[in-house]
Amino acid sequence: MITATALTKRYGSTAAVDGVDFTVRPGQVTGFLGPNGAGKSTTMRMIVGLDRPTSGSVQVNGRPYLEHRAPLREVGVLLDARAAASGRTAYKHLLAIAATHRIGASRVREVIGLAGLDPVAGKRVGGFSLGMRQRLGIAAALIGDPATIILDEPVNGLDPEGVRWARTLLRGLAEEGRTVLLSSHLMSEMAQTADRLIVIGRGRILADDAIGDVIAGATRSVVRVRTHAAAQLTEAVAGPEVTVTVLEDGALDIAGLTAEQVAVAAAGAGIVLHEIASLTGSLEQAYLSLTAGAVEYRSASAATTGADR
Repeated sequence: MITATALTKRYGSTAAVDGVDFTVRPGQVTGFLGPNGAGKSTTMRMIVGLDRPTSGSVQVNGRPYLEHRAPLREVGVLLDARAAASGRTAYKHLLAIAATHRIGASRVREVIGLAGLDPVAGKRVGGFSLGMRQRLGIAAALIGDPATIILDEPVNGLDPEGVRWARTLLRGLAEEGRTVLLSSHLMSEMAQTADRLIVIGRGRILADDAIGDVIAGATRSVVRVRTHAAAQLTEAVAGPEVTVTVLEDGALDIAGLTAEQVAVAAAGAGIVLHEIASLTGSLEQAYLSLTAGAVEYRSASAATTGADR
C-alpha cells in the first residue's frame, strides 16, 4: 500500500506537488494520470526516496521507502528504462541488482523468462530496442517479488504483443493482492488495465476514484437518435433537465433521459426512430475535461478545439 499525506514538493516559489493526499491500495491497478509538468514524476520519485518532500509524507507498506531494510523485496520500481548499463548483458544487469539483496540466480532466470528475455539474456543492453529495455526494466522491478509495484510508462516502445503481455502481467499481479501503481499517457491501455484512477494537475489531485466513476463524473452520457421527425421528437422529449443537440449529420444527442425514456416519448408521439443508442463518455474525454485548466503546454490547434466545445 502507498499512502501520501499532505505531500508537498517545492522548488523555490513553485509547488511541483501541492499538499496531495491519496492511497494506492492492494488488489487493484491504480492508474496515475496527468499532463506534462503535473507532478507525476516528482510524486513517484518522492515515493521511492529519490526526492525529499518539502513537507508532508509518503509511506510504502507502512513506512517511508528509505526505512525499508530490503527495499527490493518491498517495492519494485521502473522509472526509466534507459537506466541499465549498456555494456552489461541483460542477465548480468539483473544478477548485479539481485546481489544487492542476496537474491539468487534462480530468481534472475525466473524473471528473465517472465519478461520474455530468454533469447537475449546474454546480449548487451546497449543493443536493445526501447521495447526490450522496458521488458528488462519490468524484470528488474519484479526481481525481489515485491508487494508493491510502481511503473512509469511501462508499455512505451512495446509492440502489440508486448502491450498485451504487460497488461496481463499487471492484472495478474493485482489479482495476487499486490499494490500496482501505473503511470501512462495511453488512455486506451489505461482504460483496459486500471481499476482506479488518480488524476493530478498542477500538483493537485483532480480526481481519485474508481475508473467508471471518474468517467461518469467528468463526462456526459447521451442518447443518440436518428429520425426524419427531429423537430417533433425534440418537442416530445422537452423537459427542464433535458438538452437536445443537433449534430452536423442530422442526428440528435439527447441528454437528461435514458434510451428507454426517449423511445417511450417517441412512441407516444407516433415518431419512427431509425437509430437509438446510449453513448457514455470515454476515459480520454474525462481526462481532457478534468485537466483542461491544468495543461501547461497547449498547441494552438488544441486550444482552438477546446474553445469550440
